[in-house]
Formats: sequence, C-alpha cells, structure tokens
Amino acid sequence: MDITQLRKDYCKAGLKREDLDNSPFTQFNKWFEQAQSAKLDEANAMSISTVSSDGEPSSRTVLLKLYDDRGFVFFTNYNSQKAQEIEHNPHVALLFPWLALERQIRISGRAEKISSKESFNYFTSRPKGSQIGAWISPQSQIIESRDFLKSKLAEMTAKFSNGKIPLPNAWGGYRIVPHKFEFWQGRSSRLHDRFVYENTQDKQHSWNIHRLAP
Repeated sequence: MDITQLRKDYCKAGLKREDLDNSPFTQFNKWFEQAQSAKLDEANAMSISTVSSDGEPSSRTVLLKLYDDRGFVFFTNYNSQKAQEIEHNPHVALLFPWLALERQIRISGRAEKISSKESFNYFTSRPKGSQIGAWISPQSQIIESRDFLKSKLAEMTAKFSNGKIPLPNAWGGYRIVPHKFEFWQGRSSRLHDRFVYENTQDKQHSWNIHRLAP
C-alpha cells in the first residue's frame, strides 16, 4: 500500500496573535468549548507522554476530567506504568489532537498528585461499574486471561453490593501544572499557525507569547 499520497490541505481557519487570549488557560477553554460544540468524539481525550527511569518515552490516551487555572487533571491507578514513570520523572507532555478542527494543543508541565478529597469527590461521581473497575484492575501488570478480570468483577460486585464504594488506596488523580502551551492551527500548503505560551519566572499568571515557524 502506497500512503505517500495521503494528504489533506488544511483550510478551515487561521490563527492570529490578536485572536489569542493573554491567558493560555482561557484560550484552552475557548478552544475546548468549540471542540465540544463541534461534537467531536471525546474532545477531552488527550495523549500523555512520560519517560521511564531508563529514558524510554511512552504515550497513551487518557481522559481530561477537571481543569482550571491550576492545571489539567486525569485519574489513574497509582501503581500503573504511567504513575511509576511520573514518580521517577514528573515532567510530562499532553497532546489534544482535534484534527477534525485542524487543531492541536500541546502542553508541557509537571505532574503532581491531587488531594485524596479531590480524588474522592470525582470517584463518587463515577458510575458504580467504573467505581468497581478501579478496585479490580492491577493496571499495567501482566494477567493470564480476561477470566481473571471476570472473577475479580464478580468478587468485588458481591463485596460492594450494599452501601457506598470506598476510594481505592492506589487510585486517584494527577494534576499537570503547565509551564508551556502550544496552539496549532492547520493552514494551507503546510504553512500552519503555531503560537507558544511560555511561563515567565515561574509565575503561573505571567506568560510570553510567540509565533513559531511551521
């Protein structure tokens, strides 16, 4: 199969400096709301890249569940591969690939655990099946078959048949505190519009904005 001729000319929109808010968080919210209005499938899906203790990068898709001017929050098992790599190196990268809008947002920042209270508040908002699922899976570990998960599901469903389901000790959220954003808008002839926000002097509300060459 020859895929060298697979290409698309991006011509939906442009991006000018005067279009951008001075706050990257406000700009993110603007684009996120537009992605939702466009009914993109799981607009809150984002790739997160981490690095192992051996220096090997890995990426996977997670779901953004909370965001504000403090950062971007997702939830996971604290014994998972990503969590172990974050423990070794908290510097991570996020990517929102909104290709239907010919847009991408890249975010670089530092991951930190959120409080147990914040994790619990989100955990209790999940459907019961998802709450039980958090108790079942030894995330990223090798298992013999899906029968293991079915067995654990039956066990935990019986255990939590009555009353509220507690927050697992090894489950919770991470907040990515950004120091760099890039807003990418596809343009014709591959002359894309790219603007980068970089944090200045470690002040969360002080940002330099520059246009980057495509």
